[in-house]
Amino acid sequence: MIHELEKLIQERKTEPKEGSYTSYLFDEGLDKIAKKFGEESFEVVIAALNDEDLVEETADLLYHLLVLLAAKGVSLHDVETLLAERHGTTTPAKPRRDVTEW
Repeated sequence: MIHELEKLIQERKTEPKEGSYTSYLFDEGLDKIAKKFGEESFEVVIAALNDEDLVEETADLLYHLLVLLAAKGVSLHDVETLLAERHGTTTPAKPRRDVTEW
């Protein structure tokens, strides 16, 4: 399903459709798309903490991520390729900062 959604989003980018929310986002530009992604990210965090609507908010986040990737010319295939490369590496993971340090 996610690849089908990616294809539909790409179609809306190249062939806008009147009344389409996806077309609206592309018309508004990268700033609007990035802000919506940030908003949806926050909503996922809140949903996880409150045990409410996590699946719905995650679906919204994934949709907005796909729109953001399309706006920047990045495909799911690009992301999958990088993940496959990372999975195949044997170097130890880099230490991560705790969220409280951000």
